[in-house]
Amino acid sequence: MSTDPSPAPETSVPTCYRHPGRETYVRCTRCDRFICPECMRDAAVGHQCVECVAEGGRGVRKAVPRTVLGARGGASAKPVVTYTLIGACVAAYLAELASWRVVWEFMMLGRGVLPGGELGGVAEGEWYRLFTTMFLHQRGGTFGITHILFNMWALWAVGPALEQVLGRWRYLALYLLSGLGGSVLLYLVGEPGSSAVGASGAIFGLFGAYFVIGRRLGGPVGPIVLLLVLNLVITFSIPGISWQGHVGGLVVGAALAAAYAYAPAARRNLFHIGAPLVTLALLAALVVVRTAELSPAT
Repeated sequence: MSTDPSPAPETSVPTCYRHPGRETYVRCTRCDRFICPECMRDAAVGHQCVECVAEGGRGVRKAVPRTVLGARGGASAKPVVTYTLIGACVAAYLAELASWRVVWEFMMLGRGVLPGGELGGVAEGEWYRLFTTMFLHQRGGTFGITHILFNMWALWAVGPALEQVLGRWRYLALYLLSGLGGSVLLYLVGEPGSSAVGASGAIFGLFGAYFVIGRRLGGPVGPIVLLLVLNLVITFSIPGISWQGHVGGLVVGAALAAAYAYAPAARRNLFHIGAPLVTLALLAALVVVRTAELSPAT
């Protein structure tokens, strides 16, 4: 007996969900949809479709680039702090030109008689002078406008590189504590009536930090050494320059930079936070001691 088998049922050929005209037998390992070679993306196991890869990427936190000293941003970071400091110094200089009282009220002064006849200065409780003086500059006298021009040029020249490698808050702490170090040394060893203005202490701190960090990273340090030597010669050879402010800023800046640069990697954050705080506490203690020494003179 002969048989006449019925025709086999037609079966649909799977096609790519994004390209219906393309046959494929490969499925996405996440959504199980058929995908053609153009839509395949290699995965740890099998392949995934374009949409699943994109969805998975949205849930992955991108790593933030960091410098070798732990700063965020890397080469793309803008030197916002440097530009802000320059702007603050220029604004303060314009305020000085508008009123001479700005210098008297905010310059570094141990203890002295102000134009109004009253005593003023750090020893009289005006501790803010230790900080505000680093934003003021001479508006006349021996150096005139060259005082602020040189300091702002130096800040613009070395500041961005240090801000990039240190990060903004480390760099700002370095600048402020270096300037404070210069003021404190003047307060400690200068005459009670000694006064000074200028960002030079902070600038010398940046010079010292540039040298220390340059050595740590293996970069060229010859130019900064030459600049330091030249400025130290000027400091001690021209009358009217506060060598205490320059040396104090240099020492504090170099010491703080060493703490930043040579901190153990496993405890880097601890050192980077602790070093500025310890420095601030030490400088504050020195100011308290000096103030106590000057108290009997009132």
